[in-house]
Amino acid sequence: MKTSISYLPKAKQDDLYYILTLIRTHLPQAEMVILYGSYARNSYVNYDERVEFGIPTCYRSDYDILVITNGAADRKVEDKLKHIDNLYFRYPESQTPIQFIHDTVKKVNSDLAEGRYFYTEIKRDGILLYDSGKFKLERRRKLRFDEIKLQAEEYFKDKFNSSEEFLLLAKFSYEQNLYKKASFLLHQACENAYVAIRLVYTLKNSKLHDLERLGKLVHKCSDDLSKVFPQDTKQEKHLFNMIKVAYIEGRYNPDFQITKEDIDALIPKVELLQEITRRVCMEKIEYYAEAGK
Repeated sequence: MKTSISYLPKAKQDDLYYILTLIRTHLPQAEMVILYGSYARNSYVNYDERVEFGIPTCYRSDYDILVITNGAADRKVEDKLKHIDNLYFRYPESQTPIQFIHDTVKKVNSDLAEGRYFYTEIKRDGILLYDSGKFKLERRRKLRFDEIKLQAEEYFKDKFNSSEEFLLLAKFSYEQNLYKKASFLLHQACENAYVAIRLVYTLKNSKLHDLERLGKLVHKCSDDLSKVFPQDTKQEKHLFNMIKVAYIEGRYNPDFQITKEDIDALIPKVELLQEITRRVCMEKIEYYAEAGK
């Protein structure tokens, strides 16, 4: 794992060294402190201010920091991290905010050994800011098919249930004539369905919201997926574009309009996507089960 933050501007380095000092002072049981996310990848946004849809908005990337401690999970650790955040974050208009995650050595190493995508990505891309030297991070081992099956089942249950919940909420919004809100919820139903397929087939997640890109990542899993949004007519292209842009415009653009007829046509498509998702995921999970015998 990398250890240098020399590529960051001095002000950012000073921030991180100060945060690290606070952690070591107030949380001496910290065994490792890892910077991950956009600042570790050097893809962060320092400050972006713009007018979107007539509304002034601003955005600043967080410092994503994983704090690893030894022993059992402790609520007091979470309280101390909140205290550290309060000590650091006193000037919200100018400071980069922190997003802490805390876990134990045992949990992190268990997830790494099993190839769980979240900690695997952190180990691959993260920067080790502090290491007590008492512990080592595990390497991913080759998983047995029964372990792959277990992970696939967990990921499917989580993401597919979310997809179903978003569709349920979309239908409720539709019944209340809240078509713009319904469009965003339908987008989320599709996004979670696509992510469910990717996780079941690869045990990896893609942090994407673009339905077109997500669809391309999973289209090889079943030819039937191309039947959901075929885009072979002007109307089909219109419908896909509406649900695709709804992730942003359905929430933030006061001028974004989507009709009842559009939602009428989109709901069956999302239901078809869920039907295909359930089938192809169950088939893949059954394959893992058979391969593990």
